[in-house]
Amino acid sequence: MAQPIRFIILNGDEDFGRELRALLLSTEAVKLVAEIDEPALLPQAVQQFPIDVLLANLDPSPEAVLPVIGDILSSHRNLNVFAVSESSDGQLILKTMRMGVKEFLPKPIDAKTVTEAIERVAANRVETTKQGRLITVVGTSGGVGCTMITTNLAVELRALTDGNVTVVDLDYRYGQVATLLDVDPRHTLADLCGSPEALEPQVIARALTKHDSGIQILGRPNHLSEAEAITAAAAISVFSNLVQLNDYVVADGPTRFDVSGKPVLALSDLTFLVVQALVPCVRNAQRIIHNLRDDGYNLDRVSLLCNRVGRSSGHLTAKDVTETLGLKLFATIPDDWETASGAINLGEPLMVHSPKSKLRLAIQEIAERLHSSESQSDEKDERKHGLIGRIFAGS
Repeated sequence: MAQPIRFIILNGDEDFGRELRALLLSTEAVKLVAEIDEPALLPQAVQQFPIDVLLANLDPSPEAVLPVIGDILSSHRNLNVFAVSESSDGQLILKTMRMGVKEFLPKPIDAKTVTEAIERVAANRVETTKQGRLITVVGTSGGVGCTMITTNLAVELRALTDGNVTVVDLDYRYGQVATLLDVDPRHTLADLCGSPEALEPQVIARALTKHDSGIQILGRPNHLSEAEAITAAAAISVFSNLVQLNDYVVADGPTRFDVSGKPVLALSDLTFLVVQALVPCVRNAQRIIHNLRDDGYNLDRVSLLCNRVGRSSGHLTAKDVTETLGLKLFATIPDDWETASGAINLGEPLMVHSPKSKLRLAIQEIAERLHSSESQSDEKDERKHGLIGRIFAGS
């Protein structure tokens, strides 16, 4: 996949934030790295996150925002800054452009104008390292099988590539990624999020635990008290670095759809909602989908995995679930509790525990489809020479 255009948004208006989110995330080549609501927090965010574009809402007080932008541009000369305002004052526009702002976008935002601005950024950017894919696997209720799918999907993806695959546990309190893989991490996500050091590759490498399958594991905090100290900004900083060091990053979670969880979904290339043919799962999935839609998230990046298909489900089928939720069904996974529980209790991937089981083969097929779509996307990138092709190649 071509390297995405990474944005930070400075905006204190949540209604406008939903509009911006919907507009930017409708483009597969765009990633939202962070959303900042206070100008004073912006310099630290720009320093912390690798980004291509800062999009700043100047309203209602351009005089409070512009000095901060000016300071940032003086120290980050290659950063692209887009300014947004409902003002048509020629002096304000001239002032922003003299500061080095690349684009002044009037409200209401015009989608075509934004697309053209992103095209210009992509045309002038020199690609550095290839970006990996971030895949999040989200359970719609407890015990739905999210962690089993996450860990085995990571193992299967690693078998398909010679590169790096890391699985991250985002259930900060009760996550069991390390348990299902029978490892005892010395370092965890809390160590990276609380590290005073810059997140350089060697710092991240020290925090990862190697598994026999070849994947790397970033486990949840060892102590409950550490979970409270993990901020959304710290977690996104970790993920922003991990996708530059891996072919795939597979996240178990997030388990909460709050200010700390949603930024991970905005950064994700694909989110799987794991459901069963049970009314509580479907109702929870509806709430998640409605919330994401209302907040401007791109539901084209969200697909369903229907787990434990084949178990008696009281007249509900995978088709019923899909039609009710109105999302794409990526795959179904058969019910095989004996195989799943045996692998979980022994801490073995299905590839090792029961390589020919229907359960393992179903997850292997999901991994193959993901990897195949990535390979096809890379081929398209090589074939397409037009600017639009370079920017909007599938992820």
